[in-house]
Amino acid sequence: MAIFLTKESKVLVQGMTGGEGMKHTRRMLAAGTDIVGGVNPRKAGQAVDFDDRVVPVFGSVREGMAATGADVTVVFVPPAFAKAAVIEAADAGIGLAVVITEGIPVHDSVAFHAYAATKGTRVIGPNCPGLITPGQSNAGIIPADITKPGRIGLVSKSGTLTYQLMYELRDIGFSTCVGIGGDPVVGTTHIDCLAAFQDDPDTELVVLIGEIGGDAEERAAAYVRDHVTKPVVAYIAGFTAPEGRTMGHAGAIVSGSSGTAQAKKEALEAAGVRVGGTPTETARLVLTRWESERVATQG
Repeated sequence: MAIFLTKESKVLVQGMTGGEGMKHTRRMLAAGTDIVGGVNPRKAGQAVDFDDRVVPVFGSVREGMAATGADVTVVFVPPAFAKAAVIEAADAGIGLAVVITEGIPVHDSVAFHAYAATKGTRVIGPNCPGLITPGQSNAGIIPADITKPGRIGLVSKSGTLTYQLMYELRDIGFSTCVGIGGDPVVGTTHIDCLAAFQDDPDTELVVLIGEIGGDAEERAAAYVRDHVTKPVVAYIAGFTAPEGRTMGHAGAIVSGSSGTAQAKKEALEAAGVRVGGTPTETARLVLTRWESERVATQG
């Protein structure tokens, strides 16, 4: 019941010894994440005591992978060093890099995404909350105690809306929740997650959260129409956003009629996706669809 992250995932934390890295490593450990090491060249050979677990610090991702078998890294380094951190992880052959850092220059993101793709490293983010497979593993900053394991898949540009939908649908629970980030350039997309959820036998329904700006949601709608057989329910943030102004995320900017919430809603509905007007209405649509699917299956 998971995509990209399971209880078998072994996680490194780049920037673990910094303030944010320490705080969120403690939270990830409490959620059951198998954190096998931190990475800081200046503190290599040291270890950090997180109460019930002592986590070693390695000088590089390559060293950490060789010593622990890690296959995931979570990046908490400052924006100026994020590009180098992701490239280092990709050079080491890590399978998944989750980039939490916000404020990374777009040209740096473009560069490390392109480089990671040549090395076969999946990147989630940047400027994202990460991903969680409830009851198994949590890589990032998503609260682990607001939902439970279940059969809904969630992919979202917004961290806050990720948490709200997780909470409102906690009685059903989630297979995996993926926060892909709201920057103009991100690694893993809505479509990547839709494809993975479509292939996951334990995900029965998918929630897609988008926002104004760009055409990611329109492209996702086309993918749903052509490739997704499971029910999809969506919410688009930004119906009241003023034209030509960035709203919240660096990628959330509307120019003319392109990228508006209404245009995205229409594209998704044309593909058979139900779209809620508010997060709470979206949760109600999910519950209604979920209950109807249960009745159809039992019937």
